[in-house]
Amino acid sequence: MSTNFLSWYIFAFLAAISAIFNGVFGYMIASYLSKHGNKIDYWWNMRFHMLKYLKQYRKLTIEENGKPGNLFYAWVVAISLFLVSVVSLIVLLVGGK
Repeated sequence: MSTNFLSWYIFAFLAAISAIFNGVFGYMIASYLSKHGNKIDYWWNMRFHMLKYLKQYRKLTIEENGKPGNLFYAWVVAISLFLVSVVSLIVLLVGGK
């Protein structure tokens, strides 16, 4: 098994896992906002307005606790890991032999 294939497999696995966690954390943020009186359309807006919901969640938790909630940081880490993994996959696929 070549090192390039193993690297590709690891980055694909990281991208898939981080995408799943990103969706879970996004759903948890939307659920939190829904419990606090914001109307959320889970199917349509979760895909296209997540940054708006993230901003609302951050603002609401800062008002309540004085700092952003843990889900804010978890979502940012998950999306960052996803983006780094996807870029790494693209580099491996384009630059690979």
